[in-house]
Amino acid sequence: MTSLNIKDYLNNLPSVITVGTFDGIHLGHQKLINTVLNISKTQNLKSVVLTFNPHPKIVLNNNPQISLLTTQQEKIKILNSFNIDYLITQEFTKSFSRLSPLEFVRDILVNKLNAKHIVIGYDHHFGRNRDANSNQLLEFSKSFDFDVTEVEALNKNKISVSSTKIRNLIFEGNIMDANRYLGYDFILTGNVVKGLGRGKKLGFPTANINIDSKKIKPSDGVYFIYSVINKKTCYGMMNIGKNPTFIDKGYSMEVHLFDFNEDLYGRELTIRMVEKIRDEMKFDSPNDLSFQLKIDKKKCFQIINSLKKTT
Repeated sequence: MTSLNIKDYLNNLPSVITVGTFDGIHLGHQKLINTVLNISKTQNLKSVVLTFNPHPKIVLNNNPQISLLTTQQEKIKILNSFNIDYLITQEFTKSFSRLSPLEFVRDILVNKLNAKHIVIGYDHHFGRNRDANSNQLLEFSKSFDFDVTEVEALNKNKISVSSTKIRNLIFEGNIMDANRYLGYDFILTGNVVKGLGRGKKLGFPTANINIDSKKIKPSDGVYFIYSVINKKTCYGMMNIGKNPTFIDKGYSMEVHLFDFNEDLYGRELTIRMVEKIRDEMKFDSPNDLSFQLKIDKKKCFQIINSLKKTT
């Protein structure tokens, strides 16, 4: 997959395109992308995903508190697992948001990206104030000679998959259900920064990670996680929260990897979250906390053993 800013896209080959913010690249988004890939093969068209950065809500609502399921970097990594020809990123600005539906279709999709087939979701809206929908797109298709495929909502367990539903599950700490709707294990990516060294004193040395401020943060608690480091899967557990057992409290994300001794300070670490073990708790002493961490670790190994049995 080639990832480009739209200004740098110079290819004029006929394409099949899907358009969206695609926060999370969840199973519903994957259905759209797979439709694009199928049409690409059958009609000999270049497969293109057009996305926006930053998230439109950040620009239009001046919303610094937005909670992204995927950062732009994570989105690119996930899309790399699909055999898309091009991921094109359109910088989302207020001036871009003012494009009329006609201007967006004519100038961006047709003239710039040479769209011959456009794949949209069942609730797709576009153009200034998101005024246009599939009906308008079908009208434009007659003028600009492209086909339109509308993909129905993806339902899992009779529930329509959406970024909002997944976001709410993660806020609740319900990572297992969130992962079922994502179609992969939820990702947290961050740089390893200096901590206070308390984990090491407890017998559980941790890597403290600093994530993008716009990235969603799961509810406080202890989670079973894993990371792929040097092509090796390393299991572990992660505490998210305010460290209520200690006087010098402060919000942190601390990762303890089992049977791992390398120094990760200054490195970027990608964490895959699997399951919440428990809520964050205040203990009477560090010794009590250490005892609980041993119980948490034992539960994690029970999960690891069950995963090995199913693979």
